[in-house]
Parts: sequence; structure tokens; C-alpha cells
Amino acid sequence: QVQLVESGGGLVQAGGSLRLSCAASGRTYTIDTMGWFRQAPGKEREFVSSISWSGARTYGADSAKGRFTISRDNAKNTVYLQMDSLKAEDTAVYFCAASLTWVHGNPNRYDYWGQGTQVTVSS
Repeated sequence: QVQLVESGGGLVQAGGSLRLSCAASGRTYTIDTMGWFRQAPGKEREFVSSISWSGARTYGADSAKGRFTISRDNAKNTVYLQMDSLKAEDTAVYFCAASLTWVHGNPNRYDYWGQGTQVTVSS
């Protein structure tokens, strides 16, 4: 089993920045991919970005490119999502997920999920 705990969400003005963290514990050696998703009220869960457990490979949705950066700290078993130039439409609950294989945006391919952290961007 793998446990994921997100943190770093909050309220920020449009144009501002936030850094989300996802700490993994348990059988982390089984993880191949870590991903970030988001879900706004009334909408489906949306892929944001993913990174291989080694950190060598990253992949991002078009909505994230140029504004969001995914990274990881091997020593802390933690993945980060740096979000810059935030817009009102980025408001959502952000979820961290882990997959036992290398995957991109299909949420059904992820095996473990965190509880989510709320990001609210005021315009």
C-alpha cells in the first residue's frame, strides 16, 4: 500500500503562485508515476501533470504548460506542483495520485489517491 498526503492549497489572487506538495509513504518503491489531477465543481477530474518516480520523465496537460511545474524530492518522497500565473479557472480540488506503471493522463491507470487540497483563485 501507498499513502499520499497533499498540502499547500489555499486562497490566492489571480496572477499569484502556490506550491502543492504530495508526500508519499508506505511501499513507495513500487511507484512508477506520480501525477496531479484537479476537479472543479460539476466537472470531471482533469489531468494536470505527471512525473516518473525517478524524476527523469515529466508530462503535462496543455492547460499546465508554461505555468505549472512538477518536480520531486527523492530524499523526502515528495512530489511538488509549482503553480504560477494562476487564473480563476484553476480553482479546483487538486489531487495527488500514484501509479505502479508509467502513465500520463488516464485517472483509471492510477492506483492510489490522496484526499485532495483546495485551491481557490480569486479574480
